[in-house]
Amino acid sequence: MNDYEQLITGFYGRRTDYDHEPGTTHPHKAKRLLETVPLQLGNSVLDLATGTGLVAIAAAEQVGPTGQVTGIDLTPGMLNQARRKLANLDLQNLELIQANAETISLPDNQFDAIFCCEALVLFQDIPISLQKWHRWLNPSGYVAFTCPAGNAYISAIYKQACASLPEPMIHLLEALGTPQRCHQLLEQSGFQNIKVVVEQSGRDRTLSELQSFELVPDRLKLLFKGHPQIQTLSPKQLEQIQAAYQAEIVQQAVDDRLWESTTTFFVRAQK
Repeated sequence: MNDYEQLITGFYGRRTDYDHEPGTTHPHKAKRLLETVPLQLGNSVLDLATGTGLVAIAAAEQVGPTGQVTGIDLTPGMLNQARRKLANLDLQNLELIQANAETISLPDNQFDAIFCCEALVLFQDIPISLQKWHRWLNPSGYVAFTCPAGNAYISAIYKQACASLPEPMIHLLEALGTPQRCHQLLEQSGFQNIKVVVEQSGRDRTLSELQSFELVPDRLKLLFKGHPQIQTLSPKQLEQIQAAYQAEIVQQAVDDRLWESTTTFFVRAQK
């Protein structure tokens, strides 16, 4: 397992009650994503970065006993949460596999639908992944994923905090950050009938809550997808980044509060 994989498994492995985290929208997004694809009885479905199986379990129920769902995730703790759910269900058509959803090899023309809820932004090579998905789909098969808008989750503040570094840092939300960018990447990978639905949302955050957040190296690695420059940051540079973050939070806050966008794109396309 490489450093970035260890980072991902460590971060998600600590989230032991993922479906019920305070203020969570995970179940809502999974449900909405599933609704974008007209699954039929007997369909074959792939759920990449399945996590706790929010999409995979519901899909298995929809495609019925003649269908098949495969859920793939890198983090054992996430899959354990999915398996605990399955223990209370009579589903024989769902297989959960621990593997890197970005690097796994699968047969071409295998699936009627491929889902990826919230996790595609974490992939290190999104264009290559989309090209693989296109190959893995049956003719006219569907791909569907969610991703946050590029300015969601105060990403601009994190970028501004790192502005003093010699090389520009690409925040993980930027690759899929606009509907136009999602459309372009899918089109370049051979997809058609592309549809991007924008669901506006946000939350009010307190200044003290945001100020308590520390941009330690592992968090920076996650926010900027393991950028090599993070490996070489000195303690002084880390202090400067933290100070810049704190200053930007204070500057943008109004009455000791700051509005954080959580706007999400629901994206669907066909082979």
